Amino acid sequence: MIDCYLYPEGQVLNYRTTTKEGYRQYASAPSICASCPVIDQCTKSKNQQKLIQRHIWQDYLDVAEDLRHHYEIKEIYGKRKETVERVFADAKEKHGMRWTTLRGLKKMSMQAMLTFTAQNLKKLANWTWIPPVRGNAHTYGMSCGTSS
Repeated sequence: MIDCYLYPEGQVLNYRTTTKEGYRQYASAPSICASCPVIDQCTKSKNQQKLIQRHIWQDYLDVAEDLRHHYEIKEIYGKRKETVERVFADAKEKHGMRWTTLRGLKKMSMQAMLTFTAQNLKKLANWTWIPPVRGNAHTYGMSCGTSS
């Protein structure tokens, strides 16, 4: 597989390098671009060279962007506000995660872990809670006052 871009007038932009930020660079030959009749449409570069940068993960980002517009995915994505985002909203509103007086990553991480542990324990309590049966006095720890 050849790693390049095809440009107007049938020119090839060959792979040149990958930057430390993760962008692959493709560049044209300035000598070819100098004689190109449509150079004004391609580039405003002073050295008459077209440069394209594409991130190494861009193919995956394109797939995710495409999936985001499918009906089934929109339906699933709509549930985020009820599940994932709700957890963070509760942490902010009910557990003081909107701001902190702590300093340092270690202390902040500890506070976050304790907060989310508390939230998980509350979830567990709600899932395992069995409400008492009404009218059954023994459920409430009371006696009926009669003995047999």
